[in-house]
Amino acid sequence: MTLAMKPSLVLQKLRAGQHVVCFKSNLADARVVEIAALSGFDCIWLDQEHIGQDWSILAAQIWAAQAQNKDTLVRVPRGSYSDYVKPLELNASGIMVPHVMGPEDARNVVRMTRFHPVGIRAIDGGNADGAYTAADFKQYLQDANRQRFVILQIEDPEPLEQLEEIAQIDGFDMLFFGPGDFSQAIGAPGEMDHPKIKAARHRVVEVARKFGKFAGTTGSLETLEDYQKMGYQFLSLGADVVGLSRYCAELMAGFNQRNQDGAASGYYNA
Repeated sequence: MTLAMKPSLVLQKLRAGQHVVCFKSNLADARVVEIAALSGFDCIWLDQEHIGQDWSILAAQIWAAQAQNKDTLVRVPRGSYSDYVKPLELNASGIMVPHVMGPEDARNVVRMTRFHPVGIRAIDGGNADGAYTAADFKQYLQDANRQRFVILQIEDPEPLEQLEEIAQIDGFDMLFFGPGDFSQAIGAPGEMDHPKIKAARHRVVEVARKFGKFAGTTGSLETLEDYQKMGYQFLSLGADVVGLSRYCAELMAGFNQRNQDGAASGYYNA
């Protein structure tokens, strides 16, 4: 008996023309991932570029999402091919490579992350994605190329000049616009309504759709409809640290207000 690779929910929905909603997890506890998956998010974004979780933590987070039939996206650090393929071997549904700067950079990502005949990804097959050698070898290579997604993150002005050449490269699935770093790169950190950011956001989705790639970005409930109308099918809408920070701040604000009200009324002096 051979085992088939579990299909990607994200790719299934995107290929059907549907929208995908993603949630970013910065915290190390796999239960955070499980909570987001139970809430209904299609995909949980696990970040290795800025956080660098231990591999055992990353494995547990991937398992937590899979237990609820949800996908995981791992944003990898810029590094060696091992940094790119290890999340895939842990059975992450896909990876996102940050700060892709041009066509040759994009081609190199494809070479390192896709198997023959698309690339020359290093082969093991003895990890979770290959069912610990229980998967048929050739079928494993085909499934990995078809059912695991590769995203190129566009978050600098430089690649915009060659974006069409990048988008025509075979072997990756999505262009993802990152407005945060882009805002810094144009000298307007945090100014998300800057005209250059608006223009870049439109440019990324336009080129992606023109050449048969999906488009993704970060957003909010307030921007959701506008971005979907632009053509963005993949949207990351929130993060665990944002929710927890706001919840704690709201609790303390309420606590402090009640303390002030109690002191003003003389209750605490009774």
